[in-house]
Amino acid sequence: MDGEAFKVWLSAVSDLTDQQRSAGFRALALAEAGYPEPVAADAGIQAYAASASAALAAPGPGSPEAEPVAAAAARRVEEMGCPHCGGRSLQGWGQSNGLPRYRCNGCRRSFNGLTGTSLARLRKKDRWAAQAEAMLAGESLAKAADRCGVAMSTAFRWRHRFLQAPALDKPGKLVGIVEADETFILESFKGKRSGLPRPARKRGGKAAKRGLSREQIPILVARDRTGHTTDAVLPRLSRAAVTAALDGVVTTDNQLCCDGGKAIVGFARRQAIACSILPKPGGPRPEAPNLHINNVNAYHSRLKEWLRPFHGVATKYLDRYLGWRRSLEALGDDREQQRWLGAAMGMPVCQQLTR
Repeated sequence: MDGEAFKVWLSAVSDLTDQQRSAGFRALALAEAGYPEPVAADAGIQAYAASASAALAAPGPGSPEAEPVAAAAARRVEEMGCPHCGGRSLQGWGQSNGLPRYRCNGCRRSFNGLTGTSLARLRKKDRWAAQAEAMLAGESLAKAADRCGVAMSTAFRWRHRFLQAPALDKPGKLVGIVEADETFILESFKGKRSGLPRPARKRGGKAAKRGLSREQIPILVARDRTGHTTDAVLPRLSRAAVTAALDGVVTTDNQLCCDGGKAIVGFARRQAIACSILPKPGGPRPEAPNLHINNVNAYHSRLKEWLRPFHGVATKYLDRYLGWRRSLEALGDDREQQRWLGAAMGMPVCQQLTR
């Protein structure tokens, strides 16, 4: 098209209807992405209703290793709609960096399946499936870096970008009988090279004092009989800290079971929640065999055994590791690359029933 023809074409833009402008925008975006598609001048917008439709972003050209990423991203768009406004009326808008793009007919903004997630703008998507496998297996950074073929610094950055969403994925409310108990994990300044308040330990190390002390960080875990689990790293073991962690999650509709810890009992009494205090080590009473904290104690054991190969977790990252373990428990036997990638993209897994 020569200059004069372009001027004539441009002068007629103001006469286009809204539908025609949308179709024109789409054609320009597809042409810029390298996928030209003829669109009739009076073509309307083909809206996408968020459903299980194969038209939703079939993975574009790319390596087979990147297909789980594209599939997880497409499923996120299908389930959650537009990340900007939550709209469900979407249309294809070309492709970029191996992922389909979409345009929301509501807010008129474009996006891909990673927009608004912690994985946005990360590169080397063809290696994310290997990263997901490493996280499902609970591998160390060195093993994960070797599996993915990346540097240790990249493996570290990927791990914490992949853990940002699972750290926030907690059930909004527990149901029925709820078991609550605290456990303690040794405080760690792993990765900090200066300004330590004490001499550095090696490979996790041991506490200077036996039993509980300020070196131990309290971890609160509450779990119902369906498998829903919530947890929190407490600044200190107090009623206020327990209330901040469980307020609205454990309510008067629940029957709370605990071993008599003052912080948890104080929370239950202040919230008027029925609380059963069990004899140590938390086993049931003969008259109420269904009231116990065996499930939450077993969860503590699994959590600490899973953390052991890491040889100490930095306290500032402990909440992310709790989310990691919580997501693995929620996935159960359904530990597939695509499910973990979806969890890393912000699709919740901890609200489902678990074994």
